[in-house]
Amino acid sequence: MIRSFLRNLHSGPLALQLRRFVVVGAVTAGIQMALLWLFVDVVGLFYLLGALFSIEITIVLSYVLNNAWTFEATQNTGTAEFLSGLLKTNIVRGTAIPIQLAVLYLLVEWRSVPYLAANAVAIVVSGVYRYVLDAKWTWGQ
Repeated sequence: MIRSFLRNLHSGPLALQLRRFVVVGAVTAGIQMALLWLFVDVVGLFYLLGALFSIEITIVLSYVLNNAWTFEATQNTGTAEFLSGLLKTNIVRGTAIPIQLAVLYLLVEWRSVPYLAANAVAIVVSGVYRYVLDAKWTWGQ
């Protein structure tokens, strides 16, 4: 599955869409990492709570960017359709939150990986899951 995903980034019918999804994901992952650092190191929140807040903020940002650019061919337009898509992506990405938080927790608590590095791994692990469900359900492809 991973080899197929990487091959499709280079060529294939979904290559452009996958590349755009990865670009949006990289940008929002960077923002999520910065927010996580802010919540933990500046505000003083527990790292899992900071991760939860940073994930939800970037879910909304990811939806806006993916709707406008990645999935522009099947873009959710109009207020009702846009809000319905936002709800769908929150459900999809909301179901990915336990995956991301579990990977983060396991790496930090069991492997002593610094929380920001562990979060980066957790983002990648949950990313494939999010793409498949978002592409199929949120944007109906």
